[in-house]
Amino acid sequence: MDKKILVIIPCYNEEDNIVNTVENLRAVCPEVDFLVVNDCSTDSSADLLRSHHYPFLDLPVNLGIGGNVQCGYLYAVRHGYDVAVQMDGDGQHDPAYLMEVVQPVLDGRCDMCIGSRFIKKEGFQTSFMRRVGIRWLSGMIFLLSGKRVLDVTSGFRATNARMTAYFAQHYAADYPEPEAILAASLAGFTVAEAPVIMRERQGGVSSIHSFKSAYYMIKVTLALLIDRFSIHKQKGGRA
Repeated sequence: MDKKILVIIPCYNEEDNIVNTVENLRAVCPEVDFLVVNDCSTDSSADLLRSHHYPFLDLPVNLGIGGNVQCGYLYAVRHGYDVAVQMDGDGQHDPAYLMEVVQPVLDGRCDMCIGSRFIKKEGFQTSFMRRVGIRWLSGMIFLLSGKRVLDVTSGFRATNARMTAYFAQHYAADYPEPEAILAASLAGFTVAEAPVIMRERQGGVSSIHSFKSAYYMIKVTLALLIDRFSIHKQKGGRA
């Protein structure tokens, strides 16, 4: 492969999952590079990364998922990667579908491609209440940008160098996936989806649950509304 691909793996307290996640990626896609971004984990994640000699950034403070992934985008820009891929460290994203997400970007069909579990509706579909929330956010993004994306909270996504450079400078701090889609669309980048099959979290606990789910919905909805009036099309962006 003549294109440089970096897989960014955010990690926060993923001692139950991170080794399996990395080893599965290495077994299925040995041709890609990867970088684990350890977000000041309080468990043994950092020790596991060191003992396995994985390439990783060890953040001195907890930045949250947005700051975590943005560090990965900065790394990708500074090291000249053609494509950056976000793949969660909890084992939900199957590397067997990585090239399904990357190929539309390599082909120039889009600036960002999102791995969507809702196109073919196979595999783990998440809980009913989360699906309701995802549909709400999908409707909000369509209302604000005219862009229809089904799996707006999917963290399995690939970006080309131009989109990566944009996110390296402009990325939401908390639960950024829906905001990133709206920001990309409003800034003139093209966003697409590719069908993937996801798995249930392989261990540990999700950061979005119970009361926090309501907080998440309110916060992201307000953030989307603010983004609509603050983000402008980038020079050279495509409508």
